[in-house]
Amino acid sequence: MATKKKAPAKKATAKKAPAKKKAAPKKAVMKEAAPKKKVTAKKSAPKKKTVTRKAAAKKPAVKKKAAVPTATDQVLKIITGSKKGVDVPTLMKKTGFEEKKVRNIVTRAFSQKKIKRVTRGIYVAT
Repeated sequence: MATKKKAPAKKATAKKAPAKKKAAPKKAVMKEAAPKKKVTAKKSAPKKKTVTRKAAAKKPAVKKKAAVPTATDQVLKIITGSKKGVDVPTLMKKTGFEEKKVRNIVTRAFSQKKIKRVTRGIYVAT
C-alpha cells in the first residue's frame, strides 16, 4: 500500500509586535534654496495707441502746499526786516540755529551779493 506523505504542518508562530521606537527630536533643517530658473518671455510687438484729435480734458487744478522756508530764507528774511542791520548773535537768537550754521549762511549770502556789510559784523540786505 502506498502511503501518502503528509505535507508537514505549518507551525503557528506568534508574531512579535515590533518594538515602539521613541520619537527622535526633530532637528531644524535648512533647505538650500534652489537656483531660480530664468524665464524668458516672448516679446510681443508694442501695441500702437490710437490717437484721437478730440479736445483734451482739463485736469483739475492742483493746489500746491506752501513750501517750507529754508534756513537761508529765514536768515535773509530777518536781515531784510532790519533797517540798521543785524549781527550774528541776534540772528542766532531769532532763528535758533547754531553759530556755525548762521555764519555759513551769512558768508554764502554775502558772496552771492544778497546782503552787504555795513560795518564789521553788521549785515543789511542789498
